Amino acid sequence: MSYAVIKTGGKQYKVKSGEILKIEKLPDSKAETKIEFNEILAYGDDKSIEIGAPNVKGAKVEANLIKNSKNRTILIFKKRRRQNSRRKNGHRQEYSMIRINKIFSKDGKVLSEAEKISKTSKKEEVKEAVIK
Repeated sequence: MSYAVIKTGGKQYKVKSGEILKIEKLPDSKAETKIEFNEILAYGDDKSIEIGAPNVKGAKVEANLIKNSKNRTILIFKKRRRQNSRRKNGHRQEYSMIRINKIFSKDGKVLSEAEKISKTSKKEEVKEAVIK
């Protein structure tokens, strides 16, 4: 199984094709669009690995943006004892949810590709379950 280490949003992620993950929100991006990550730090499989210095030139990862959203609220509560001083604040971090489609090597060859998602309705799933 091939994998790649990408850098986005100041963080590094080890990704495989077909994987869905949350990353820092991508600026100026709309849902259901294709995204290319060109900052590939390393890629490989079980037998071999290619490591960049710092990046692997020519390698890239293609992904689909599923949605942009916000995480759950994190409460920040500060209290100074015996001072009658307290402060309550909340924060919701924005994120982008992506699905990795393809991983390309530095010479442009496709290392791994995700399977296509077939959109079936719930009625068809129920019919299949009843038939079985």
